[in-house]
Amino acid sequence: MTGGGLPGVLWARLPYVAAVVLVAVGLFVLIDDRNLVKKVVGLNVFQTGIFLFLVASAVREGGRSPTVPAGADPTAYVNPLPQVLVLTAIVVGVSVTAVALALIVRVYESYGTLRADLVREAVAADENRETEIEAGPGDGEGRSGGAR
Repeated sequence: MTGGGLPGVLWARLPYVAAVVLVAVGLFVLIDDRNLVKKVVGLNVFQTGIFLFLVASAVREGGRSPTVPAGADPTAYVNPLPQVLVLTAIVVGVSVTAVALALIVRVYESYGTLRADLVREAVAADENRETEIEAGPGDGEGRSGGAR
């Protein structure tokens, strides 16, 4: 099934192709979608593509477990560092997802929407309202009349 031509090359590099597709889909969802929950899902898909790339790059044909006895050839063993890094990144990714979803719940409670553009408009409106309250009723008229 790994014949010549482009399909054969893609089949031979399937983990890398899948990693690129996952990164592209995750990045597209992260940038294009306005829904905050979908942005978090896009971030997770993006992270999964990166994890797949790191694990696929650590594969060694004919490699063995990295328990190297004394006097053995260390090049015949698989490097465990990428797997350790991916496991650590998965834990960090789950934590970031949990915090992001908790913040999204608070944003929804405060603004009643999950669309990023509407939340941005509501935050700007809140800031304008706070600025007007801090300025007081008479401050706005005094500034424009005094500087001519």
